[in-house]
Amino acid sequence: MQDQPRLLVFTKTEGYRHASIPKGVEALEKIASENGWSIHHTEDASVFNPDTLNTYRTVIFLSTTGDIFNETQQNAFEDFIQNGGGFVGIHAATDTEYDWPWYGDMVGAYFESHPQIQEARLKVVDRSHPSTDFLPEEWIRTDEWYNFMDINPGINVLINLDENSYEGGNNGDNHPIAWFHKFEGGHIFYTGGGHTSESFDSEPFLNHLKGGIEYVLQNSLE
Repeated sequence: MQDQPRLLVFTKTEGYRHASIPKGVEALEKIASENGWSIHHTEDASVFNPDTLNTYRTVIFLSTTGDIFNETQQNAFEDFIQNGGGFVGIHAATDTEYDWPWYGDMVGAYFESHPQIQEARLKVVDRSHPSTDFLPEEWIRTDEWYNFMDINPGINVLINLDENSYEGGNNGDNHPIAWFHKFEGGHIFYTGGGHTSESFDSEPFLNHLKGGIEYVLQNSLE
């Protein structure tokens, strides 16, 4: 067992580039420092090779977009997950690799559309998870709220969006915005928050992220 779990934060974009990425990286580095985790940030997809990936416990995709991997890198990442590696997806991680169905099943859904940034009511449906056990049953926050397509029916929903509380939702009563699941040997956590830079100043959102990372780390193999 490693004394200090190693995390890889990946922020490569081939589509929309979120202005909040630097703030998100800074927040993740602070969380890691406070929890005794080692963290490395890159946008270099060549690190997705077996030798390098095997040095990490968990990979975090922070608002990645578009087609970010070649086939060799895709295969290395599949092997990483299947060998027990962990994955944390934040916001636009679902706006990534639309032509790679394995990735869509792994992350849990694909981004379809979003309305304007606005306040919404989040219904915390599972408060037994480290990412939600400190939250109230209803969590009010402002962000950019994704509509999803190709939602994996095997995900365990943590938080649903109340579409009656904002304008522009089109998933209906089943509108997950944070979830987890076990996928082909790896443990996966995703949260749709994090579009705005202000998200990474919010203590509840940062604790939500920390809890998601803790869940993945606790279940991921060295």
